[in-house]
Amino acid sequence: MTAEAKLLVVDDEFNILELLATSLRFAGFEVVTAGNGRDALEAAEREQPDLILLDVMMPGMDGFEVTRRLRDAGRTYPVLFLTAKDAVEDKVAGLGAGGDDYVTKPFSLDEVIARIRAILRRSRSAEGQDDAILRVDDLSLNIDTHEVFLGETEIDLSPTEFNLLHYLMLNANRVLSKAQILDHVWEYDFNGDSSIVESYISYLRRKIDAQRPDKEPLIHTKRGVGYMVRGSRA
Repeated sequence: MTAEAKLLVVDDEFNILELLATSLRFAGFEVVTAGNGRDALEAAEREQPDLILLDVMMPGMDGFEVTRRLRDAGRTYPVLFLTAKDAVEDKVAGLGAGGDDYVTKPFSLDEVIARIRAILRRSRSAEGQDDAILRVDDLSLNIDTHEVFLGETEIDLSPTEFNLLHYLMLNANRVLSKAQILDHVWEYDFNGDSSIVESYISYLRRKIDAQRPDKEPLIHTKRGVGYMVRGSRA
């Protein structure tokens, strides 16, 4: 049978690594493993996985550093963090490093599988769209090539940042609530943890509006309502 996707699973605890690898293979995934950050980087280059399931707390090179190095090298594999820390600031730090989502230890295998499939659906949905370019002022997003440009400058976005911007630009000049954004971009229940939306909005502002300080911002907050992308001519 054809595997649903190829996953790279990284954890320095052998028992957890074996449990995850066995369970994910049983669920229909092809799985390759690595036991530390350096091996993870080599495996990612060698295997070209569809998604990386990555432990945060590893000796030497932690999961955040692994993700930063991947992103700095232009690698856009989706990353799902496994973390023992559940404080908001820790989650924000992980997402800021370029991760797409997180699962807190101790975790449910069903939850891990559900989140993996949600991330893969988002990535494949964007890749499967017809060739189209969305534009708002000097910001352009190419659905087919997954490229985003601010004027002539390409903006490097993680898969989740791209999907969030895509959804905002599809609904340009329309306010979207946090609940709508969670439903369309993340596709499953965050149990009221809407801070992830705020975090990703701030990442987009840093990469887009902060690069055009002399122009009106493109990403707007409607306090108490939600967020929108609006051009200066709207």
